[in-house]
Amino acid sequence: MTTDRSTATGGSREPVATYRIQLTPDFGFIEVIGILDHLVDLGVSHLYLSPIGRATAGSMHGYDWVPPPGVAPALGGLSGLRELRSAATTLGLGLIIDIVPNHTGVADVAQNPWFSDLLRYGPASRYAGFFDVDFSTANGSDGKIALPVLAADGDLSPLVVEDGHLRYYDHVFPTAPGSTAAGDPLEVHDRQHYRLVPWNSGLIGYRRFFTVNELAGLRQEEPAVYEATHRWLLDLIDEDLIDGVRVDHPDGLWDPQSYLRRLRGDIGEHRLLYIEKILAPDEPLEPTLPVDGTTGYDQMRVIDAVFTAPTGVIELGEIHERITGVPGDGAWLHRTERDRKLTTLRSMFPTEHRRLVRAVTHSDPSADAEAIEEATAELIADLGVYRADYPALRPRLERIASEITARTARLEPAMELVVRATASPGAATSRLAQTCGAVTAKSVEDSLFYRTARLVSAQEVGGDPADPTMGLREFHAHNVHRAREWPWAMTATSTHDTKRGEDVRARIAVLTQVPERWSMMVDTIWRSTPPPDDLTGYFLLQNIIGVWPTDGPVDDILRTRITEYATKAVREAGLRTTWTEVDDDFEAALSDWIAAITSGPAAEAISGLVAEIAPSWRSEALGRKMIALLGPGVGDVYQGTQWWEDSLVDPDNRRPVDHTQSMDHPKTQLVRTALRVRAEHAEAFRAGSGYLPLLAEGRGADHVIAFARTAGDDPRVVVVATRFTHALSEHDRASTTVPLPAGRWRDQLAPGSDGEKFREATVSLADLATWHGLALLTPAD
Repeated sequence: MTTDRSTATGGSREPVATYRIQLTPDFGFIEVIGILDHLVDLGVSHLYLSPIGRATAGSMHGYDWVPPPGVAPALGGLSGLRELRSAATTLGLGLIIDIVPNHTGVADVAQNPWFSDLLRYGPASRYAGFFDVDFSTANGSDGKIALPVLAADGDLSPLVVEDGHLRYYDHVFPTAPGSTAAGDPLEVHDRQHYRLVPWNSGLIGYRRFFTVNELAGLRQEEPAVYEATHRWLLDLIDEDLIDGVRVDHPDGLWDPQSYLRRLRGDIGEHRLLYIEKILAPDEPLEPTLPVDGTTGYDQMRVIDAVFTAPTGVIELGEIHERITGVPGDGAWLHRTERDRKLTTLRSMFPTEHRRLVRAVTHSDPSADAEAIEEATAELIADLGVYRADYPALRPRLERIASEITARTARLEPAMELVVRATASPGAATSRLAQTCGAVTAKSVEDSLFYRTARLVSAQEVGGDPADPTMGLREFHAHNVHRAREWPWAMTATSTHDTKRGEDVRARIAVLTQVPERWSMMVDTIWRSTPPPDDLTGYFLLQNIIGVWPTDGPVDDILRTRITEYATKAVREAGLRTTWTEVDDDFEAALSDWIAAITSGPAAEAISGLVAEIAPSWRSEALGRKMIALLGPGVGDVYQGTQWWEDSLVDPDNRRPVDHTQSMDHPKTQLVRTALRVRAEHAEAFRAGSGYLPLLAEGRGADHVIAFARTAGDDPRVVVVATRFTHALSEHDRASTTVPLPAGRWRDQLAPGSDGEKFREATVSLADLATWHGLALLTPAD
């Protein structure tokens, strides 16, 4: 969908760039008003807010919203939002908000009146149709709602009746009317519409957000649910308080296509509509969706890949195999991903899988349920996308199904039934899609990406560690298509969900340019300070390189952050310790190892390597940022990334940001300049604009990423960045030329008030890219 927003009406202005803000009770609407002048100075066009809905008390992210839906009082309430809107509008800033249609928070049942009513009245609850609950007698808990909160032994003796509620330690549950009049707590429990079951029983009575029991899935396919959960949003639109919407995890919904069509109709054609969709590297965004694009993980992968050296990846694979005993290459990753999906489906989603099998066999009760179970498991393991019920992906599902039956002939009848049952919208189609997405997320992002370490900068949401590089011609071809098809799609570089921030990934990727130097340092540390586990140590060492300070030693604050990250990483990996079965000795040994390598000789070795690659890291981190802001799409500046930023995975990437930092920082200067140029030459970036690759020639040609943004056939802005800069000598720069479009050009990044001016048809890279290896040219006339 390519709406021309240059003349749009209905609450939207043409996007230049967004600024993502993580709201918290300590940083609400009034605090955002306090940084608006800074954001205007940066040049962004839209604030992009994390969820603003009423959330569970103490929530630091807002994705656990609770009914009744409305603007969160903890953030300033509706009046605070109105004040923010007024202040932002005065300064020319638009407003995009994040909404969460897939689920609601149920960690504390008492805080969620809809879920509380469901537990109290069961199928008779007025909200029974709001939640995706399995009330069938085949649900494993005799038709009751299974709540996995008990200890593994299932002991109910701690259960007490208190003030008309059932209490199990800190868990408090409502009771059915009249059910507490007589009997002991176990008898009272037996009278309820729910059943408390062991946490590891594989039973749960409602669809969740992935495996998060505290987030219960909602049935947006029901008109009453949509109306109840979106009325507050439509009120904001009626009052013209927002200019766009970002939809969290639409792939979790029963029918995201129908949902998005209804939402687009409600918010209007001219408000921005983004979806948080993770695309596989070979997966197109469904062209029929009425959206402006994804939130940009797909473009983040492309930008990261073009700055990753292919030959270095091969050598890092050899180092990885030498250290860990496994190759970590594409073949190993694909094989392991498949195995992880099968294991995850069995261990984490048995309830969802049973519901899927029942949905498929509903059309043929005589079908072999065990064969259907195996066939659907094989399909989920091999599809390679979150969900394949989008029209553009149906051929993929059919092809994968054929491949499975070709290698396992006995599954042919079962697979044929699965393919027939999912050929049109319905329970089988949606159950397969929802289960596939959840299994994919938990198997890949939250498991496999912590179990391998060939190059951890590629082990990212939407990333492709199996093939983490991209050539220049493929990069340009991708951008030509993106400029034509999705000109307003968002470009992410860091988000609240990234495993590591943009500058951390950029520095780790530079290791592909110095594999021998990296190998020497690894060997030195393994001899002097060996980790308690080779794979864990190798994984963590790359991340430590990514966050290592360039201006001094590691302090206690950073050391604590690294240790907390390491704890999360090894528990997610689940190889030596887990969230539910903690190995205290291993985690203590890991903490000691981190303390050892962040001080003394090991720290000196790390500091030496970081200092050696620092110039290349700075140049390429800046180059990535410039391409994100001026390439096809709308750049998203995650809070604080206008300066160097060293965040790791959530909650580290949600730390408060000091917005009073210097505006003379090179990254800040780049953002301000790039966004000013984009605003001044808007015709070269809006729908209908073009992307013109510029291919360098000479010794360093493969090191140059250059393109022009055009209005029609008229080049208006030229972007030049350098990659693989550690091996790019001054002689190489002087011997490499970049072809410029006809005319006189001024470099907006070069020192001096007027900048360097060029009119030659070709310019040497040495003369052109003088500011950190970058150039940003606009017409000089």
